[in-house]
Amino acid sequence: MENAPDMDLQQSILNDRFGFEGLRALQREIVDRVLGGGDALVVMPTGSGKSLCFQLPALVNHAQCGGVTLVFSPLIALMEDQVAAIKKKGIAAEFVNSTVSKKDRLKRYKKLAEGGYEIFYATPERMEKMDFAEAISAVPGGVTLLAVDECHCVTKWGHDLRLAYQRIGEFKEQLGNPVTIALTATATAAVREDVRAVLGGDEESMPMFVAPVDRPNLELTACEVWDDAEKVKKIREIAAEVGTTGIVYFTLIKDLLAMSERLQRAMPGCEVLVYHGRLEPKQRRWVYNRFIEAKPEDKLILCATNAFGMGVDKADIRFIVHAQIPGSVEAYHQEVGRAGRDGLESKCALLYAQEDLAIQQEFIRWQNPTADLVMSAMSAIEARYMESSFDSDDIRVDVIGKGHAHGMGGGVMEYVLIRLAELGAIELTGFASETGARNYRYVRALGDEEIEPAAFEQKHQRDLMRLLDVVKLTKAEDIAGYVGEYFGL
Repeated sequence: MENAPDMDLQQSILNDRFGFEGLRALQREIVDRVLGGGDALVVMPTGSGKSLCFQLPALVNHAQCGGVTLVFSPLIALMEDQVAAIKKKGIAAEFVNSTVSKKDRLKRYKKLAEGGYEIFYATPERMEKMDFAEAISAVPGGVTLLAVDECHCVTKWGHDLRLAYQRIGEFKEQLGNPVTIALTATATAAVREDVRAVLGGDEESMPMFVAPVDRPNLELTACEVWDDAEKVKKIREIAAEVGTTGIVYFTLIKDLLAMSERLQRAMPGCEVLVYHGRLEPKQRRWVYNRFIEAKPEDKLILCATNAFGMGVDKADIRFIVHAQIPGSVEAYHQEVGRAGRDGLESKCALLYAQEDLAIQQEFIRWQNPTADLVMSAMSAIEARYMESSFDSDDIRVDVIGKGHAHGMGGGVMEYVLIRLAELGAIELTGFASETGARNYRYVRALGDEEIEPAAFEQKHQRDLMRLLDVVKLTKAEDIAGYVGEYFGL
């Protein structure tokens, strides 16, 4: 049964807690749907106000009847950034993930069970932990809203499958089937269908609310280049024309580092920074803050891998350049969507070199280790690391050998451990302070049925087909139209 919305309460919270005078039209439709007791599937670019679509209902619900909004989020850094941001607004929010010490985790669970939070973030894997399940079930008023962020992670057709996300339908039942809002920046028709199936909905019970793919203020172009010198020239021309802050995306860290040095030499009047997953956490935070706080006149260029993106809250990014082609149209759409969120004209250029296609194919191979390699790594972990932490270099030496320390072997092994973490066999415990390497610990053994070679190969082939779609995008006369057709919108 739908509830009558308390518009005065909504407006008061919107003004006092978020500092906004009103909602955008699409946000208003979503908020009214959720506060009216209906589920929603939201497809909006990151930074366009998706989070407010569940944060405002969360505070309205808490003010009216207590309870808590539970947010399932897939990335540790993303949830930490979002919680930090809403805490600054005076919102009672917290998170729990593998980086939180046992002492702090138990302290947070106690406050959660007592009803001390308005919004609580967790990875869906937490629902499999008894202490978390007990705490969330004890909340006075229960879970009044379930927000599934990055909901494309539920589906095998998506570009970021997380196995625990496929169990969210079960978790939803355990939570008493609260109103559910699923959010993502990109979703094809197949992904949307799968999301609804996993969450127990259909087009009628979980209607889609979607922001337009074609944003008139973004100039989307693609051009073929022959070498790095031509890439530098194009980037310099775009930066000079725009005259302010932008991002240049790369696939490989080694190429990013080399090109950042060339750009700095070619553009002495610009500040060139780098951001990638191997930076120390302290350095990553510094670069992130420097970029977010940069003024237009600073003329700052950030060279980054796709490790930089989710949760980036900067409205005046004037240009996005892909110096190497992205691995999927989904990734491209997310990344160009970070430009021009203030509505002003911005440029998005995809620089396509034939050799970059081979790089991306190799990268996809790294991201899709074989079932045999995953099982070999699991065996090595069970043989040597049942009681101690480890990283990809430790396992690489045991499985592949010392001769691959900085080549393909090392890259593959990072994704082997990510895959094992997705399966719940190991757990991320943190990052090495000096190298930024991911440290893991053993959690449980895997059953043979959990490692299906055919499923691994099917995902590899899907990723290659998504790369082919990007190549088609580079040839399209109307890039925005191509992207719209791709997503079936």
